[in-house]
Amino acid sequence: MAAALLALALLGAALAFAVAQVAGDRGIAPVASSADIAVNGIKVDVGAASPSEAREKAWREAQRIAWQKLGGPSLPDSEIESLLSAVVIEREQASKTRYTATLGIIFDRARASRYLGGGEVRGAISAPMLLLPVTASAGSHLVYEVRNPWQRAWAEFQPGTSPVNYVRPSGSGGDSLLLTYGQTGRRSRLWWRTILDQFGAADVLVAVAALHHQWPGGPIKGEFTARYGPDNRFLGQFTLEAANPAALPEMLAQATGRFDALFQQALADGTLRPDPTLDLAVTSQIDPALQRLIEIGRMIEEREAAIAAGEILPGAAGPIALVPQPSVVAGFVVQFASPDARSVDATLADVRSASGVRAAATTSIAIGGTSVMTVSFAGSLDELAAALRARGYTVQQGPNALAIRR
Repeated sequence: MAAALLALALLGAALAFAVAQVAGDRGIAPVASSADIAVNGIKVDVGAASPSEAREKAWREAQRIAWQKLGGPSLPDSEIESLLSAVVIEREQASKTRYTATLGIIFDRARASRYLGGGEVRGAISAPMLLLPVTASAGSHLVYEVRNPWQRAWAEFQPGTSPVNYVRPSGSGGDSLLLTYGQTGRRSRLWWRTILDQFGAADVLVAVAALHHQWPGGPIKGEFTARYGPDNRFLGQFTLEAANPAALPEMLAQATGRFDALFQQALADGTLRPDPTLDLAVTSQIDPALQRLIEIGRMIEEREAAIAAGEILPGAAGPIALVPQPSVVAGFVVQFASPDARSVDATLADVRSASGVRAAATTSIAIGGTSVMTVSFAGSLDELAAALRARGYTVQQGPNALAIRR
């Protein structure tokens, strides 16, 4: 009974920590993808007798500039305006006689295609690719732990007719527990396959933005690196610079377009393909530590939904029922040889399938050496050793620990 109460207390503490880790406004929902034709970053500076007149003239000028950039034929302003789908105000400033802004002009593809051509996506469409936007700044690496400009740039990115099928999480709820910078360095296919399944993706793209502030309020240099796959393979790199913090969103918006071009080129070259090692029969086994993160994330999302529906108060405990297991489960340390990552996954799956084992998770991994796992077992150490021998292992027994090998 005491052991069960202790387990409940530890789980409650872990849940409270996880709630704190995902509390606050973290998510930025991606804008709906559109196949319309967007021309962003158009700068206008127009004077007139009144602010409204200056704004109207500036918008018409931006529409003409955008149309020229697309290579459209000469048309009256009224006809160009009839092709518009939306005007996006990236930044604006108005006075009594002047209007200065950076605008994005979006043309309706159905109406504009008769002047510009079809513009359909050519070539193959990629498999669904989970996108992880990593911000590296001042020695830290962030994904969804806090809202940040790089996350926002990807949330606002419009892939249009890009052949890359992006899966862009919002970063809310349990996303910040699963999708971290540490995950990009994890090689276990068990972890990756489970996470990708959570988001309906086949593989992962990593977009790293390393931001270097020259001085407070001064220029910001961005070093951008594109990687992909569970092995974090390098795809390409480029640099951009913003004159000051106010120009940072514009630089990051430009960077998303450059990343899309890199990913498209990799797809055309045949490089951007789902890693075949992610399709393993052993992936039906889920690492207990990862399973706990997923369950905690789901419980937090259920609690947030209940708060939004008024079913519970924000400060009250969420709708979570914890039922102690009747059997007494003890934890034991097991050492095992790990010549490569595949052997780690295979040994974990094998130990979990042994009779009486409730869970097994690695606590230390040494590729090419000896790794360590913690095994939750319903029984004694002698019984665990016997169960592992039945699985074909040679077992050496020590005080509260085992060493196994084939």
